[in-house]
Amino acid sequence: MNIIILSANSKLYSTKRLVEAGEKRGHHMRVVDHTKCDLVIERHKPSIIYYGDELKDVDAVIPRIGASVTFFGTAVVRQFEMMKAFTAVESQALVRSRDKLRSLQILARAGLGLPKTVFTNHSREVDKVIAKVGGAPLIIKLLEGTQGLGVVLAETFKAAESVLEAFNGLKARVIIQEFIKESKGCDVRAFVVDGHVVGAMKRTAKEGEFRSNLHRGGSAQLIELTQEEEITAIKAAKALGLGIAGVDMLQSERGPLILEVNSSPGLEGIEGATKKNIAGEIIKYVEKNA
Repeated sequence: MNIIILSANSKLYSTKRLVEAGEKRGHHMRVVDHTKCDLVIERHKPSIIYYGDELKDVDAVIPRIGASVTFFGTAVVRQFEMMKAFTAVESQALVRSRDKLRSLQILARAGLGLPKTVFTNHSREVDKVIAKVGGAPLIIKLLEGTQGLGVVLAETFKAAESVLEAFNGLKARVIIQEFIKESKGCDVRAFVVDGHVVGAMKRTAKEGEFRSNLHRGGSAQLIELTQEEEITAIKAAKALGLGIAGVDMLQSERGPLILEVNSSPGLEGIEGATKKNIAGEIIKYVEKNA
């Protein structure tokens, strides 16, 4: 098959591993920078021009769309869908997952566990917002933040009040979440492909840090999920319509609580922790559906 990986950087670990896994299974793999694509929207003949040439005979697309270019990246994925190519992550699912507030609403509607969350449109009644999530300590997140950026731990009521007032003054949109103390700076990422968990790791924050993201210096190790955690991860990916997903959860006294569902999860951390060929599982998923 002719498979395109939409990636702005062909040197990234995840991109290189997908190319390697696809070629090993006999496919023609090509990396296309979606930010350099021109979309020709025409009745009965949608097309994509890449550096002056039309992309033709594409069987499948594996989107690796960065958060900063979600709008245009999603348009490129949608164009491939119009051209009848199979996309490993559908455009609508990509949009849903990138909207933190919308995705949390979808997950809550599906009956999945979440930390108690409040969204406010620049509320002046900061004390009531803080009380709604059980008081301090609490987590404040920018809606547009990624990889742990724009996430603040407010350890006291006064600190929470100051941070929220500062964000309100900047007209920044934030969500406020309860702090799950029993997670102890750790979270679990379950990697879901085609409705199955193909790997899982436990991420631990470095000393003095509460964010467990590997980009923030956290460490990862192999973990065996409980049945409840596995079911939660699979249901979360399904609720958002994602064929490929990294489901981030906290282990709490009331069961797994979903932090986020990532539609372009990195492969380096999960393959390093599990020693599994996750890229190969993604290629098999594409083969099954394209």
